[in-house]
Amino acid sequence: MGAHEVDRGGEPLAGLAVSARASLVRVIEASGAFDADPRWREAFANVPRHLFVPYYYVGGVGGVSGSGGYERRWGESPDPRTRERWVRGAYEDVPLATRLRDGVLVSSSSQPSLMALMLAELRVEDGSRVLEIGAGTGYNAALLSYRLGDGNVTTVDLDAEITESARRHLADAGYRPTVVTGDGARGVPERAPFDRIIATCTLTSIPRVWLPQCVPGALILAPLATGLIALTVRDAGQAEGRFLHTPAYFVPLRGSPPCGSERAEPEPVALAGVPRRARESELFHFLLALTRDTLEPQEAFALWEREGRPGRERFGITVGVEHAWAWLDEPEGPYAWPLPGSFDTGLVEP
Repeated sequence: MGAHEVDRGGEPLAGLAVSARASLVRVIEASGAFDADPRWREAFANVPRHLFVPYYYVGGVGGVSGSGGYERRWGESPDPRTRERWVRGAYEDVPLATRLRDGVLVSSSSQPSLMALMLAELRVEDGSRVLEIGAGTGYNAALLSYRLGDGNVTTVDLDAEITESARRHLADAGYRPTVVTGDGARGVPERAPFDRIIATCTLTSIPRVWLPQCVPGALILAPLATGLIALTVRDAGQAEGRFLHTPAYFVPLRGSPPCGSERAEPEPVALAGVPRRARESELFHFLLALTRDTLEPQEAFALWEREGRPGRERFGITVGVEHAWAWLDEPEGPYAWPLPGSFDTGLVEP
């Protein structure tokens, strides 16, 4: 008997899941995440998230057995109260830690409202072929499959354990997109061409090998520098676009060669001379991440102040045949920086 079928004091957990899922959809709708494409509401209302997180970890719970200080909630617990907390937690609008290794988070189910925003901003059309980088639990691939059909969805992850569990969760929920074990930084050329690529892990640059796997006009949406970059692919050698306004924090992409996104924030001593209002500003830290290895924190602060403390949407990225760079306001404007890492080229100023 599956965990979702176990009774909770005479009431099926499946019934609790239905009501909790409806509540989650209302929360997502109120956040405005569906605004760019309201059709995603139906997918979130019908795809059961709890089937993709048969267990997850909740941090900061003292005295509870777990891994690295995390409490493990699971649907097969003999304690009915734990099973109820598991279901309710699966439908909260929060990210869920799903896989730990030596106390370090290596996989998670992202915050549903952020997932909804990303899917809506992907601007899919009926029949769009989508590549997802980072399979996670399989939940995002299920949402894509609900909207586009199994045959139009491919998801890839480097970790065989992750792809195996994602494939199992997807089958349990009735979806069968293509699940590939491989290096997402290299794409999935055998399944190309794609109309959309969506990454659910943090990058420091856009792998150039993705571009020839896309049709002209394709959209690439990926977390980068604590933001979300939306790139339009012009052809096999060029893509360009701006950041969305929203912040985004994801587990780093693991692949070969390393993406370098695990690098830490600047040490406090490196921020000496930077006023507190900037040190505490999430937008300033976005600029620091985007200009890392190019601007010193003090230089980044001077720019930030001079340009009126710009939000993410004023920044963009251009990926060209030879160079890839980030910029403020205009690709050929006065402010442009090589991306702070690259998968397949050394990057220089435009």
